[in-house]
Amino acid sequence: MVTGVVFSDAAHLAVGLALVAVAVFVVYALDRPDGAWTRAMRSRFLYGVPWGTLISLAVVVAVYLFVQDGISNPYRPVVIPFRSWSYFYPEGLLWAGLAHSGLGHLTGNLLSALVAGGIAEYAYGHGAGGRDRTTSITDNLLDESAGDRALVSNPYVRAFVVVPGAILGFAVLSSLFTLGPVIGFSTAVFALWGFALVHYPVRSLAALTGPTLASVVYWTLRSPVALGEASGSYGPPGWANVAVQGHALGLIVGALAAVWLVRRRREKGSGSGLDFGSGFGSDARSRVPTGDGRSGVATLAVFGCVLLFGASRRLWAIYWYLGGERFELYRALGLGLFALLAAIVAVAAVGRDEPLWPDRAVSRSETVRDAVRSATPAAVGLLCLLAALAAVAGPAVVPNLVTVDDGGDLPGDPIEINGYQITYAENVENRLVSAVDVEAFGRSTSVNTSGVIVSNPDREIWTTAVSRGNLAFWGYRAVDVGGTGWRETVWIQRTGWVAAGGETAYRVDAIRNETRSTLFASEPARVDGRIDGRNASIAPVDEGFELRVEHEERTEAAPLPATNESVTVLGISVVREESRVYAERDGTRIQIARQEQYEGRQ
Repeated sequence: MVTGVVFSDAAHLAVGLALVAVAVFVVYALDRPDGAWTRAMRSRFLYGVPWGTLISLAVVVAVYLFVQDGISNPYRPVVIPFRSWSYFYPEGLLWAGLAHSGLGHLTGNLLSALVAGGIAEYAYGHGAGGRDRTTSITDNLLDESAGDRALVSNPYVRAFVVVPGAILGFAVLSSLFTLGPVIGFSTAVFALWGFALVHYPVRSLAALTGPTLASVVYWTLRSPVALGEASGSYGPPGWANVAVQGHALGLIVGALAAVWLVRRRREKGSGSGLDFGSGFGSDARSRVPTGDGRSGVATLAVFGCVLLFGASRRLWAIYWYLGGERFELYRALGLGLFALLAAIVAVAAVGRDEPLWPDRAVSRSETVRDAVRSATPAAVGLLCLLAALAAVAGPAVVPNLVTVDDGGDLPGDPIEINGYQITYAENVENRLVSAVDVEAFGRSTSVNTSGVIVSNPDREIWTTAVSRGNLAFWGYRAVDVGGTGWRETVWIQRTGWVAAGGETAYRVDAIRNETRSTLFASEPARVDGRIDGRNASIAPVDEGFELRVEHEERTEAAPLPATNESVTVLGISVVREESRVYAERDGTRIQIARQEQYEGRQ
């Protein structure tokens, strides 16, 4: 007999942390940095800390906890009222870029923003104009040769006002140019990555593993030991949950900001520790000079790193909603367009400043023709990047102005809560997608949807909060409505019976404050075959289900019996045993129905 020793979670955590500490100590002892890392961080950050990034993330967490009421239930914040539904709903526009749909969504963006924001903030620096890496913040403030004494040159202002103001300001303003009712900090996160990739392409690409490591550490601390088993789930494809347009918008804006900063500093001859001739930091060591003061590898490096970044973040996932929980992915088109965008970013960031046609260039451009003749690769790349920004942001303006389609009242008998209406419907027009009716290339914006529908005309909200398939998988779902500082939850429950032969009769109920009301009842489900010449079916009715039996133009109905009870309908004895119903007649006994099972509960 072998006796096993069971360790507690705390013991597992202690052992794991001890092993990590040993590993870090060994590496540190073998390759001691002698303070080089600290000096490098303090040369770019105030006291070596990326304050702007940390302040921005603290605001995002505060929005999640107190605006979305995540403090009451961290796993289920209020989401619906904090999406950017339209220009006529300021509350959604204000919070959409800072709010999140769940704890996983929040932590993913926080970890990614911490890495990208740290790199971008390092490139920007807390001291205006840059400093030698050995110069402290205090020395820079006291040194009269430091340059401009303007308020924005103060490292404290840059660390605590400029950086977080830029990050949070863009997060809020991005809602004006994102397509659809998006939610999340990811547009700002992609702007940080775009900024970082222009400055430090290779290092930024390597740093992408940072959020993965941080996620592993987070889950290790939260759950040192975990059990797992195979289980099903129901939802749209992973790529259909990606706000590609918003992510691309952020990446382009971040790249533009970095290009502007790099070229501005280069014109001023700033000694910030970056190689502003190419827009690189220490990544420049891997370049090969071409003889014209530029790098033949630099442009390729930026292009490759941006392309790899986009591939890892699914920026190629261009798709269209076909309705009925069906989506169409245009992978080839998406990859091609993003490769083109990566090339534009690379040329704008590190393209040459020498004219494309030296023999035709003029020293001073006074007309558009002169500007074209004297155009440089860098200028062309910048113009193309601005055009890409317009192409990505422009399509969001009209849908955000049109808002949802006014198609009248919701079907059924909706529940009303402070302007919200909640109901369940199947195969109805999606008034959000069809707000702008467009047909092209065999596709249309007029599509149908099925599921739990939430509407609020005052907030310009119309959405399928829970799809029909998702509710059928789980059996019940919570729908949270509310606004800044308040929420109310309605539980939606589906119950049904599967008739012999495969048809299902089901009903959808809403439970609010312990009061149940029916939102939807399906058509009856006919039992396959006949029972002594009789046809039977299961039908949803008020307060439950009933069995209907037809024979010679005569129909009788009776409620389905309770567990271990029976009822007689038109001479057929109907018996219920647990979750199954049997019919008995003249010594013959057959199963006619079983209670619907929900995979999400198993």
